[in-house]
Amino acid sequence: MAYRRRSINHTHKETFHSHLGLELLYIHQGEGVMIVNNTRYDIRSGMFCIFQPCQLHHLQLEYEGGKSFERSLAIFEPTMFESYFTKWPALHSFFRFIYLGKLASPCVYDIDDCYALDSVYRSMHAKMPKLSESEKMEEISLFLLVLIRTLKDIWERHIELAPAHPIRRKTHQVENILNWIEANYMMPYRLDEMARSLHLSPHHLSHVFKDATGISISEYMATRRIHQSITLLTTSDKPVSLIAEEIGLVNTSYYCRIFKSQMGITPHQYRKKWAVH
Repeated sequence: MAYRRRSINHTHKETFHSHLGLELLYIHQGEGVMIVNNTRYDIRSGMFCIFQPCQLHHLQLEYEGGKSFERSLAIFEPTMFESYFTKWPALHSFFRFIYLGKLASPCVYDIDDCYALDSVYRSMHAKMPKLSESEKMEEISLFLLVLIRTLKDIWERHIELAPAHPIRRKTHQVENILNWIEANYMMPYRLDEMARSLHLSPHHLSHVFKDATGISISEYMATRRIHQSITLLTTSDKPVSLIAEEIGLVNTSYYCRIFKSQMGITPHQYRKKWAVH
């Protein structure tokens, strides 16, 4: 977890990424855009975001004019803590919904009770350095119970009343590109074929995507493939060469190279490390 972590001058690494755990992110201050589930959302101060396990998301932040990005967050494996919620059926149901359900939106805007959220994160932040190993699990569980209870109240007050944001033309094009990639990332990638399918020129296609996300189409394609390969490495015993083929890379050596560049270790090492845990 982190409380009021602050980034300035592009110090926050802006890449598509995911976590094996559930991420609960409260943005105290910040501007920009994020992409979750192939949909683009505005980043604004006073919003709360839920990123479900293994959900690709990307934040592109604005730092011009002295702007900063300040957030509090908690990332955790939900199945480790689910038993603590079973005594409260309504809270347990909401907890399962936010990590397993289909959310209408991952974002809650214009939260009117910012102090409540801030105090939950602040309290845990103050306790963490003083906790012994034997105390941590209990205190983290209590923190999550209070955080989820606070979020449940906020969610029920805001999410059904959330205004629909008009889709701008550029945003619509980016979402079409992301949807095309989602349907075709397991096939060999050719920019001209994608452009033809989307009725755009290759140059315009590349420019729109880079402008909206901050990275190139090929960089995102590589990230999406590695993300899928991690799922296959951890849920199957398929050989690495077959996994490379299934994500659209016929060259196993190339797959291992880009995997290591993104994850810091080879696919074999990742699978071995995962098996230990």
